[in-house]
Amino acid sequence: MSSAWLLPEHIADVLPHEARRIEELRRIMLDAARGYGYELVVPPLLEHLESLLSGTGRELDLKTFKLVDQLSGRTLGVRADTTAQVARIDAHLLNRQGLTRLCYCGPVLHTLPSGLHGTREPLQLGAELYGHAGLEADLEVQELLVDCLSRAGLKGLVIDLADARLLRGVLAGTSLTPDAHEALQQALADKDRAAVETLSAALPAATARALLLLCDLYGGAEVLERARAALPAHPLVTAALDDLQWLSLHIAQAYPEVRVGFDLADLPGYAYYSGVRFAVYGPGSIDALARGGRYDDVGAAFGRRREAVGFSLDLKAVVEHVTFDGRRSAISAPWGEDPGLRSAVRRLREQGESVVCVLPGHEHEFQEFDCDRELVAVQGQWVVQSR
Repeated sequence: MSSAWLLPEHIADVLPHEARRIEELRRIMLDAARGYGYELVVPPLLEHLESLLSGTGRELDLKTFKLVDQLSGRTLGVRADTTAQVARIDAHLLNRQGLTRLCYCGPVLHTLPSGLHGTREPLQLGAELYGHAGLEADLEVQELLVDCLSRAGLKGLVIDLADARLLRGVLAGTSLTPDAHEALQQALADKDRAAVETLSAALPAATARALLLLCDLYGGAEVLERARAALPAHPLVTAALDDLQWLSLHIAQAYPEVRVGFDLADLPGYAYYSGVRFAVYGPGSIDALARGGRYDDVGAAFGRRREAVGFSLDLKAVVEHVTFDGRRSAISAPWGEDPGLRSAVRRLREQGESVVCVLPGHEHEFQEFDCDRELVAVQGQWVVQSR
C-alpha cells in the first residue's frame, strides 16, 4: 500500500524556491507580451472533449485525460494544449475583424511525460496572433519569443526553422494513412533513415528519395540552397523555402546574437501546423525551450478559419536555464502591539514594500526574502534602516 502523501509519477509539488523563480519568469514574459500588444486570456482547464480536440489531430487526443461530467453525462477533457482553446475564444467569444493578439499562461495535463524526467503537468505560456497571413506575423511572434527568453537572461539562443509545407509538397500526389503520416513525421524528426525507408517503400521512387534527403537537410544558410537543388520543384516547396529565407534574414538582422539554423525534417508535434515552424534552443540544450509556428486551419473547426501563428513553452522547463533567484528584498520588523509600529508596517506595505514581521522566537527565519533593511524605533519614530 502506497503512502498517502506520494504523488503520481511525473507529478510534483513546486516548492517556494522554485515557485518564486517561476513566478518571476511568468511575469517577465507576460509583461513582454503586453509590450507587444498581446491581451491576456484564461481558458478553462476542462472542456467538452469534442471542442477541446477540434482540429488538433490524434497526438493531442492521446495526451488528453478524459472524464465524465457528473452534471451532463458528457465526456470532458483536461486540456493538454491551450492553442485550440484560444482559437475558440478568437472565433466565437471575441469574433473580431482584423488582428487579434492573445497570450495565456496556465497548467496543462498530459497522460504521459515527454521524456524520462519530464513533467506531466507543464505550466504552459504562449502567445498567438490571428488575422494576418503575411510573414510579418510570423516574424513578430518569433521576435516576441526571442525577447521573452532574452529578458529572462538566456544567452546563446539558437532558432531552428522548418515548414510543414515541405513534407506536403514532397508527398503531393501520394496517399498515406494518418497513422503512417504521423509515423513518417516522427521518423524524419528522429533522422531515422531506416524507418523513413520502410515507411516510404510503397511510394514512388522520387518521393522516397526526397524523403531521405529531408533527413540530411539541417544546418546553416547553405541548407536552403541544398533543398532547392534536391527537393521537388513543387509550388509548396518553393513557397516554403522562400519564406524561410525571408524570415532567417530578418531574424539575423534584428538579433545578430541569435544563431539561425534550419532543420527541414523537424516536423513532429500537433497536426494543426500549416506553414513555417520554429524551435528555440538554449546553449547546449537537446530539447527545445519553445516551439511554435503557423496554424491557419485551427479555427476552421469552430466555423471560422483564421490565419494564426504563435508559440508556447513550459515555464517549468525554461526556469531550469535561468540564473536569477527571484528572491525579493524586504524589510524586517519586530512584532509588537505599539500602534505606531503597526501603522508604520501597514504604510510600508501599502507603498508596495514587503515587510516580514519577526514573530517571537523566530528571529532568523527569512528563507524566502532578502531582508536588507529593518524597521527600528529612533527617538520615538519608526524608521527604515539598512541592515
